[in-house]
Amino acid sequence: MGRGMGSQALTEKTEEDLWRAYRKGKDASIRDRLVRQYLPLVKYVAGKLAVGMPQNVEFDDLVSYGVFGLFDAIEKFDPDKHVKFKTYAVTRIRGSIFDQLRQMDWVPRSIRQKTRELEETVRRLEATLGRSASDQEIAKELGVTLKEFEQLVLKISGTTVLSLNDVWYSGEDHDRMSIGDSIESPKTRNPDAIVEKDEIKRVIVEAINELPDKEKKVLVLYYYEDLTLKEIGAILGVTESRISQLHTKAIVRLRGKLTSVKKGIM
Repeated sequence: MGRGMGSQALTEKTEEDLWRAYRKGKDASIRDRLVRQYLPLVKYVAGKLAVGMPQNVEFDDLVSYGVFGLFDAIEKFDPDKHVKFKTYAVTRIRGSIFDQLRQMDWVPRSIRQKTRELEETVRRLEATLGRSASDQEIAKELGVTLKEFEQLVLKISGTTVLSLNDVWYSGEDHDRMSIGDSIESPKTRNPDAIVEKDEIKRVIVEAINELPDKEKKVLVLYYYEDLTLKEIGAILGVTESRISQLHTKAIVRLRGKLTSVKKGIM
């Protein structure tokens, strides 16, 4: 068999051959085939992110935003680095979706303000306590009842996915990551096994490890095991609403812990 780019040869190529051929010649027919092959991945990521988004954010729009990330991933993927394309592409697709959402400024100003106030309160309180603050302690610091605090958490829950995927830069223009990318596997006990010698990632993982067990478990199941909030609720034996609260509180704690660090680095 020849190794030209005719349709028969293209069909017979392995995926690895396709990647190497595309890296070498940037053939449009190979790129289009890769796009078709991985388009379901864009829909999967968009579907996962659509859960909890405000009603004005359409699923089809998320898919459209994600396609840009897929193109970017295809252009920059290096098969010689021994990383699965799906793993690499998910980060690019998710990042592209959030980039577009930021440009839309889709989070209401009032919600943004409440989120910042809660993050700052939690950061200040936990710095004073030297440990994770309880719901009762946070509510008292805010000057609200426990029920009012829980309602506040639910109100801002639709924005916390975006918060978790805020981009951090580790020194290189192309080396982008998010807090979500640094969630460790529950099977991995040593953070050194899952992070590079990078200060930002070290700080992120350290902050995650300091979370209360239930909140950390929700993050791991959602971002690492790829489960929905409903599925996590079934596993932990609580309602989806409760899981949403735990998820939101985990992100608020992380954002509070990392805000000062991020400002110092940026």
